Amino acid sequence: MTSAELPRLRSATGRWILLATILGSSVAMLDATVVNIALPRIGSDLHTDVAGLQWTLNGYTLTLASFILLGGSLGDKLGRRKVFVWGTIGFAIASVLCGAAVNIEMLVLARVLQGVAGAMLTPGSLALISSSIDARDQGSAIGLWSGFGGVAGAIGPFLGGWLIELAGWRSIFFINVPLAVIVVLVALRHVPESHDPNASARLDIPGAFVVAVALGALTFGLIDEMPLLVLAGVLLLAVFVVIERRSDHPLVPPALFRSRVFTAANLVTLAVYAALGGVFFLLILELQLVAGYSPLRSGVATIPVTLLMLVLSAPAGRWAQVHGPRIPMALGPVLAAAGLVLLLRISADTNYFTDVLPGIVVFGLGLSALVAPLTGAVLGAVPSSEAGIASGVNNAVARTAQLLAVAALPGLAGISGSLTDPVEFDRGFGVAMWICVGLLLAGALLAAVLLRPPRHVPDMDNVDCLPQCAAASGPALAPAKTLRPGEEPGE
Repeated sequence: MTSAELPRLRSATGRWILLATILGSSVAMLDATVVNIALPRIGSDLHTDVAGLQWTLNGYTLTLASFILLGGSLGDKLGRRKVFVWGTIGFAIASVLCGAAVNIEMLVLARVLQGVAGAMLTPGSLALISSSIDARDQGSAIGLWSGFGGVAGAIGPFLGGWLIELAGWRSIFFINVPLAVIVVLVALRHVPESHDPNASARLDIPGAFVVAVALGALTFGLIDEMPLLVLAGVLLLAVFVVIERRSDHPLVPPALFRSRVFTAANLVTLAVYAALGGVFFLLILELQLVAGYSPLRSGVATIPVTLLMLVLSAPAGRWAQVHGPRIPMALGPVLAAAGLVLLLRISADTNYFTDVLPGIVVFGLGLSALVAPLTGAVLGAVPSSEAGIASGVNNAVARTAQLLAVAALPGLAGISGSLTDPVEFDRGFGVAMWICVGLLLAGALLAAVLLRPPRHVPDMDNVDCLPQCAAASGPALAPAKTLRPGEEPGE
């Protein structure tokens, strides 16, 4: 189908395409949002300790971070609709296995499979909009995709908490199945197939394999406190760099990092999203185990972060577009760090409005100031022809940071063993939050020192960004289609 034949957004086909992409991305995002809320119930029901809960999150994040760039390349080569549908079906099957898990080992294995499917599903969502909707309507389509994604992000904690209390933690996985069925039926019937005619004939399988093994070794080593495995993971990451430098079809083109701004933005991402990974893993546990909140109440407690980002991220992005990203990217992490200091007031007799809400609001203001300017910095640091792969690399960096933080923070903070001692957990939570404060301040310092005006000013109306799910899933700079040389985003 040529560009002249692509459906308009207001056509029936255009609406069906938008429905498939919104539901597909929402399935993955809702899952990422609500699993955190279910962790205490999972720990109790499956008789697991903190390490088991770490793997419940990291089993998914590990394979997602390792293969998300490969998933985008597969879509370009084999067909974006085909890979999107395969990913959705795989996600549904893995979700059933998660819900049917009889022990923590089965749940973690199912989460690993879910991450592989997510790596096929996630890049395809925006790629289908970019390749299947008339160029004149792509800005509006991306805006609607982002807006409805924001609604999903806002209702996710409420819906997840309600489902957990009504039907148990397994229901948050089973709910993915009917949504996935709708996505597959709509995609097969109404979404046209598309390929990237300039996609490489070969895939960087060695690079994907080595980075997956490296991140796996790091995750095992950090959770189980095995220094030799950590060292092996670091060495394998060095091998991955060598592979990428020598490959003629790398997953991560080394040339991207010749840009000092791109490198700086990714260093900020690494520090900030490591902090976010630790916060959203431990905060929900703190609210339920120490403050005595129910799953529903703990989910609702964090909704102000999402609402603030929905309202303020776009203005922050527009401000950074005019004045540059340096100030908001330095100020945002500082505000978020101040919010974490306020959250240290949580205790067994916590009052939400005086002890939780102020910290949540300040933390949310910090994220609102940071995320959209970070997106602009990443895309503004590279030529427009490299915008797709640049956003994908930044997404992978964010997810890797969260993966390693969830693996390392509990051990560093002294949170280990069972979840039956609220006093011990509260003490460890305090240590972990101070570590996260340090990470946020490090990100702010990196932004202040290293960031300079970008090479070109990105069009923030066409940025492939979903800031409202940043807290749960990274900056969501979803790698859309790989742009051809000279092609602008949205063409």
